[in-house]
Amino acid sequence: MNFIPVNEPLLDGNEKKYLNECIDTGWISSEGPFVKKLEDDFSKYCGQKYGIAVANGSVALDVAIRALKDIYHWQEGDEIIMPSFTIISCAQSIVYQGLKPIFVDAESMTWNMDVDLVEKAITPRTKAIMVVHIYGLPTDMVPILGLAKKYNLKIIEDAAQAHGQEYKGKKCGGFGDVSTFSFYPNKHITTGEGGMIMSSDDEIAQKCTSLKNLCFTKNRFVHQELGWNFRMSNLQAAVGVAQFERLEEFIAKKKQMGKIYQELLKNIPAQLPLEKTDYAFNNYWVFGIVLNEDVKFDAKIAMKTLADKGIGTRPFFYPMHLQPAFQKMGLSDNISRPVSEKLYERGFYIPSGLNLTEENIKIVAKNITELF
Repeated sequence: MNFIPVNEPLLDGNEKKYLNECIDTGWISSEGPFVKKLEDDFSKYCGQKYGIAVANGSVALDVAIRALKDIYHWQEGDEIIMPSFTIISCAQSIVYQGLKPIFVDAESMTWNMDVDLVEKAITPRTKAIMVVHIYGLPTDMVPILGLAKKYNLKIIEDAAQAHGQEYKGKKCGGFGDVSTFSFYPNKHITTGEGGMIMSSDDEIAQKCTSLKNLCFTKNRFVHQELGWNFRMSNLQAAVGVAQFERLEEFIAKKKQMGKIYQELLKNIPAQLPLEKTDYAFNNYWVFGIVLNEDVKFDAKIAMKTLADKGIGTRPFFYPMHLQPAFQKMGLSDNISRPVSEKLYERGFYIPSGLNLTEENIKIVAKNITELF
């Protein structure tokens, strides 16, 4: 039985050529030219003035929030509103800085943060809204930007899953006072591990650049403050440059995969991803399925059954307000977020990597159909 993985990156472009160039020239560290090229090309593509390449998407959030905290003098216990339905990196980056995440439930159709609930969560201690674009559709940004302006809040935009995605014709990653990306292997473009911080604010960009590089100064080994070594290597960036050259091709391929899945799975008793909203088309970073309430089994059983058939899957996010780590810290308010909880219990996603063939898509769809 051939196993069909949930993701496999496509690395048949200029990756080897650029890696060999790094080796031949000896530029393998973070000082190499591919790092600057990836920063400049990707930030320009997203409509931001600066790009700061880092080791991964999680540390991109750590650096971004620390920079905002220092620049705007946020105090311990100040609040950042964010979705409950997301990965833990988003919340822990807030907690690491002594700030408090305020968890907002998901919207049932798009699976993004329900923007209608955000204003109710704003208090005098709110300093920012963290937007996370989930699974292929962007968050509805116009209401969020309006609230940020009304209450003088900063926008932290986590676009880790939204490479090349657009909201009303503008690239995701271009909306934040500070925005972040991940280049993990399951993303539209990858550097293996890696991430990017973006901003058009000179002070934010300068601060992020310093923090990710141990806060070196002109007097190199005299440090006025503490940062991290979160640099990206030239080897990683070389892969990223080769991947970025094909981003539009990769997006088109993902959309075609989504189109085929939509047709093959249209009759199963489950919610499939929205193909579009009035502000965006789905780019199908992953293809998620949420089982209907009348289906007698949950996501865990469905995933186990598919695994036995050689089909890889992944669970949906476990909601932040239920995370044991945050409950131990007293960060959970014991209030249900029913949509986020349902998505976790009933949702999972299926193979959708760039190396997936149409034949494999049909095999996956056939096995899913047989579940019911």
